Amino acid sequence: MTRLLLDTTFLIDAERDAAVLDDAIRDDDDAAIAAITIAELRVGVELATGRRRGARLAFVERVIAALPIVDYDISVAEAHASLLAHVRQQGTPRGAHDLIIAATALAAGRTVVTADRTAFESLPGLEFRFHR
Repeated sequence: MTRLLLDTTFLIDAERDAAVLDDAIRDDDDAAIAAITIAELRVGVELATGRRRGARLAFVERVIAALPIVDYDISVAEAHASLLAHVRQQGTPRGAHDLIIAATALAAGRTVVTADRTAFESLPGLEFRFHR
């Protein structure tokens, strides 16, 4: 069993093609999402109109109902600070939300599943699984 943390880019791909979930997650894997991922997915809902908005909202609600949510707590904050310092020292800036997702995975002992390799590569101690 692998403890996974599903990144927003991966979930967006899964929204478009449900087979993505089956390809990337094994039956015995323990999947969760970071709290910040809900915000990122909800932005997609807020920006959508018409039927697309309803479909996106339904998808986000299914994700929230199906997966545990890992909160931003003191352990995540400490891992986040360490990652922020690392990318600043290395001169390799990353997206703020991507670093929160990475910090959440580090603090919770999880492997990030992502469709955006560049957001997570070379972060110290982080394991990630690229899936496109």
